Amino acid sequence: MRIAIVGIGGVGGYFGGKLAREYATSNKHEIIFIARGEHLKAIQKNGLQLLTQEGDYVAWPNIATDKPAGAGVFDLVFFCTKSYALDNSAKELSACVNKNTVVIPLLNGVSSAEKLRAILPQAKILGGSVYIISHIAKPGVIKQEGGACKLTFGTDDSESAKKYSNILDVLLMAKINAVLTDKISEVLWTKYLLMCPLGSLTAATGNTYGSIWADPLLRKKARDMMLEVVAVAKARHINLPEEAVDKAMEMVAGFGYHSKTSMQLDRENGKQTEIDALTAYLCETGKGLGIPTPLHDEVYEQLK
Repeated sequence: MRIAIVGIGGVGGYFGGKLAREYATSNKHEIIFIARGEHLKAIQKNGLQLLTQEGDYVAWPNIATDKPAGAGVFDLVFFCTKSYALDNSAKELSACVNKNTVVIPLLNGVSSAEKLRAILPQAKILGGSVYIISHIAKPGVIKQEGGACKLTFGTDDSESAKKYSNILDVLLMAKINAVLTDKISEVLWTKYLLMCPLGSLTAATGNTYGSIWADPLLRKKARDMMLEVVAVAKARHINLPEEAVDKAMEMVAGFGYHSKTSMQLDRENGKQTEIDALTAYLCETGKGLGIPTPLHDEVYEQLK
């Protein structure tokens, strides 16, 4: 199997690194990294260095390139880019996929698979989600600092999900904490329930997870924003578990006081944020379904 990882940042680097460590020197599977700039040059010269809570190691892919069109056809593709880079990255891979290629996005938000189906209609598009705290420490180096390091992928029905058990086996053999699900929409919206309100609120106010939890008004606002997500999900026929909001709030309480969301960090550092895939998506979807999202609308106006 030819396996491509598109975007070798915190997510793609960690999971791609595990795949490369397990398979790149064997004849079982070929691992291809799609990366850019100085990061790519460092990987080509020294391999990808992984600093993880499980231990440190160097992973060498079979191929590392910024020109996927010349790398042939892939059997399995993991998209690990930022949401705003997905469209262009997918278009660059159009020549690398066919009707047998399985594509799994591991991005923030809930609309990645929908976008990919429009750009790569010939491929089999699944849903995917990860929980991990990791980033590029410097070119060629990925540092994983926390998170469950869990990768969940699949479909929304049991019969179609069973078809992809071979991918689960590949991931598990590479010692990846992977789960194949037949309820992927629920998985994606459960994560979105935390990421959209908290990413939006921290980026707009400058407050950390801890300072939001410590302030009764902000804590209530975060919870009420989560309820807006639940309402939009329900209108889309995605019924989240009754305890989903309580569990999400427990996660907020469990983060370190000074912990910041990726959207907040990107905004503070003057980088492009994922506002379109998170905040804007909820506001626009709510509007289209006739579901009011006043708190997200307010925060979106601040962030724009």
